[in-house]
Amino acid sequence: MSPKAPASRNPWIVLICAATLVTIAMGIRQSFGLFLRPIQQDIGVDSAAFGLAIAVQNLILGLAQPVIGALADRMGAGRVAAVGGALYALGLALTAGVSGALGLNLTLGVLVGFAMTGVTFVIAIGAAVRAVPAEKRGLAAGIVTAGGSVGQFLLVPIAQGLIGGFGWRETMLIYAALAATMVLLAIGIAGKPRAAQATSTDPQGMGPALLEAMRHSGFWLLSAGFFVCGFHVAFIATHLPTFLADKGLDPAVGARALALVGLFNILGSYVFGMSADRWRKKHVLAGIYLGRAVVMALFLSLPITALSATLFACAMGFLWLGTVPLTSGLVGQIFGVRYMSTLFGIVFLSHQVGSFFGAWGAGYIFNRTGSYDLAWQLSIGIALLAAVLHWPIRDTPVARQVAE
Repeated sequence: MSPKAPASRNPWIVLICAATLVTIAMGIRQSFGLFLRPIQQDIGVDSAAFGLAIAVQNLILGLAQPVIGALADRMGAGRVAAVGGALYALGLALTAGVSGALGLNLTLGVLVGFAMTGVTFVIAIGAAVRAVPAEKRGLAAGIVTAGGSVGQFLLVPIAQGLIGGFGWRETMLIYAALAATMVLLAIGIAGKPRAAQATSTDPQGMGPALLEAMRHSGFWLLSAGFFVCGFHVAFIATHLPTFLADKGLDPAVGARALALVGLFNILGSYVFGMSADRWRKKHVLAGIYLGRAVVMALFLSLPITALSATLFACAMGFLWLGTVPLTSGLVGQIFGVRYMSTLFGIVFLSHQVGSFFGAWGAGYIFNRTGSYDLAWQLSIGIALLAAVLHWPIRDTPVARQVAE
C-alpha cells in the first residue's frame, strides 16, 4: 500500500506536528547566541570565529535546502524530517565536545546546518500547506511559522538558565536529547505528496517548474527580499545579547530580549499569516521591511537601556518572521504548491546567504571597528531596499495555473 498523501490526513495532525518540529528546531537554533560568551571564555575563540560557525550553519542550511526540498517533494516530508532530527541531535552532542574553532565549525556549523534543512520552515510549511484547502494556506503557514517563535520564547530562557546552572557543554547535551524527539514528530507529517498528473493541460514536471520560476522576475525579487530578512534575523539573534552586554546591561537582558522577540512573533506570524489570505502579500511584505527600518532607527537613536531593549525586542518580534508565511504564500500563489518545497527552498537559499553575512559579517565588523554601529546602519539601509523591491512583483498566478 502506498503511503497516504498528507492532503488526505487529518490537517490538524499535520499542522500540530509541523509546528512542533519548527518549535524545537528554531527554539534551539535561536538560543545559540547565548553560547557565544561562555564558549569564548572556555575555548578561547573570538566573536568572529563564533560568528563564522553560525554563518557556516546558515549557509549550509541555504545551500542544501533546495535539494532537501526536492527530496521532500518526491519522497515525503516525514522521511526527510526524521533524518534531519537525528542529525540535529548528533550535531549538538558533538558540539558539546569541541575544543577549538575548527570543531565548532564542523559540528555547530556544518552538521547542524545540514540537519536543519529537514526540520525547519521549508519542509514543515510545504507539508502543512498541502494538507489544507487553498484558502487556508496562508493561515497554515502562519501557524507553522509561529511554532518557531513559541520555541524561541520557551527555549531561549531555558538555555540561559541551563548554561548558568550547568555549563554550556551540558546544555548542548540536554538540547541534543530534545532534538532527538523530532524523529517521532516526523511521523505526523509522513507520506508522499500526490504526484502531478501528466495530461495535456498539466505537462509540468520538476524541470519545467524550475525553469518557469527562473524566468519570472518576481521569483528573483522575492529571493532578494528574503536575503535581507536572513541578514536581520541572523545578525540580531547572534549578536544582540553581546551588543547589549557591551552597553553595560546584564546578560539576562539579552536573553529576555530574544525570548520577547519569540513571544511577539507568535502574534506577528499569526497576524501576517491571516493577512496572506486577505490582502496582497507583496504590499504587506513591503510594510514589514519598512517597519523594521523604522524600529531599528528608533532603537539606535535612544539611549540603550533595559527598557529600550525590551521595547525593541517586542516591536522587532512582531515583524520577525512574518515574512515567512507571506513569502512562501507568494511562491505558492504564483507557481502552485506541487513543487512548493523545491521552489521555496531556492528562495530560502537566498535567506540563508543573507544569514551568513548577518552572523559572520557583523562579527567581522565588530572586530575591525570595535562596535556594531556599521552593522546596524547596513541593516536599516537594506531594509529600505527590500521594501522597494517587493512593490513591482507580479503576484498573479502564472498562465499555466490559470489554464488549469
